[in-house]
Amino acid sequence: MAYRPYEMYERDEEHPPGRVRVSDARQDLAEIVNRVAYRGERVRLVRHGREVAAIVPIEDVSLLEAIEDELDLAAAREALADPKNAATIPWEQGKADLGL
Repeated sequence: MAYRPYEMYERDEEHPPGRVRVSDARQDLAEIVNRVAYRGERVRLVRHGREVAAIVPIEDVSLLEAIEDELDLAAAREALADPKNAATIPWEQGKADLGL
């Protein structure tokens, strides 16, 4: 996985730098996806002046997921190292605690 720094839209292009209204994104989705996929751009979607979502390269998503996995693993290791968590819980009690 090669991480590339993102590029923003040029100011003279149709969309403002890095921000696209959701209504415009509906019409220009193929163009936006191509810019993200092939140029590594990150595009923030704006609704009523507020950023609500983003379209990012798949490499960014993979990187975020890898970071989340590492954080989850660190939290699990910390929990397992805690002596309070050494006792086992019967399956029926665990299901009941989770409302299953």
